[in-house]
Amino acid sequence: QLATATADATVNPSVHDVEAIQDKVERQQWARQVLRDAVAAAAPRHDWLKEETAAIYHQPLMELAFQAAQVHRRFHNPSEVQLCTLMNIKTGGCSEDCSYCAQSTRYQKGTGLQAKRVETVESVLEAARIAKANGSTRFCMGAAWRDMRGRNNSLRNVKEMVSGVRAMGMEVCVTLGMIDADQAKELREAGLTAYNHNLDTSREFYPSIISTRTYDERLATLGHVRDAGINVCSGGILGLGETDKDRIGLLHTASTLPSHPESFPVNALVPIKGTPLGDRKPIDFTSMLRTIAAARILMPATIIRIAAGRKTMTEEQQAMCFMAGANAVFTGEKMLTTECNGWDDDAVLFGRWGLQPMKSFAK
Repeated sequence: QLATATADATVNPSVHDVEAIQDKVERQQWARQVLRDAVAAAAPRHDWLKEETAAIYHQPLMELAFQAAQVHRRFHNPSEVQLCTLMNIKTGGCSEDCSYCAQSTRYQKGTGLQAKRVETVESVLEAARIAKANGSTRFCMGAAWRDMRGRNNSLRNVKEMVSGVRAMGMEVCVTLGMIDADQAKELREAGLTAYNHNLDTSREFYPSIISTRTYDERLATLGHVRDAGINVCSGGILGLGETDKDRIGLLHTASTLPSHPESFPVNALVPIKGTPLGDRKPIDFTSMLRTIAAARILMPATIIRIAAGRKTMTEEQQAMCFMAGANAVFTGEKMLTTECNGWDDDAVLFGRWGLQPMKSFAK
């Protein structure tokens, strides 16, 4: 492109042409230097400029993936992948209007999903035992609640679940909607390892996806979790109709938090009929790979998780994600309301590509 522009300017030179070429060259040189500095960093940084985030994200994809692999190998064992199993402990009946989610009561007529009561403590612990027997080292529990206000009995049961899973020697994560500082402390005392609360997308695009909870409320929950000494698990969903600019905004917000999320899930929207986004076309794989690679460079010590949508990826695509910095997956019978890659399938995948499960509390 630069050579073509230079040739054009030579044929029909003008001050504007020359200045434009010089400006483009300087911007390309600056972007390459940003990448070089990021890859050479010995420790995570939290003061990324949005322009720097964009410069990394927009690198040529092969170069971006290669440099992300370099960073990954410096901060992690590239052969280790964390196996996580997610259980829906409270299905449906949520008052939120998240456009992608089948568990909202607003879309129940279209999705046909029926709300259920909270699972019993013993049924959850039995599911955790099965997950551990199949090689999972982190057990995650999700409940379709907006927040935990007035749910003292449910919180008591969740804490019993958390303690029981920890007693098995597994890491344990929950996602229960918004929580306050006192609830976060209670969960920490029960032994909670991590709390998931996704940012979903950029601040700018967020209101077009969700209106019942603000972006700042999401950040406030992350603050309560972090202040309680619980690991933060927070990522996003690709394919909501966002642009590259929004993915850059998501990455910039996550990478400039007071401490990087311990885990950054990268979800691909699984369109569910009956939801407002039920007819969306799946996100292209290159956007997934680019986001994973950029996240690895921006948050080098973080666990990057391939989450929803992995079922649609080929083995080779998954391998490219692992090479570019992903080092966690969800595995098991199901995710919340969508399909999940099974333990047996992942055992074959790991064996073929020379991967091994990450041990509990390795990070």
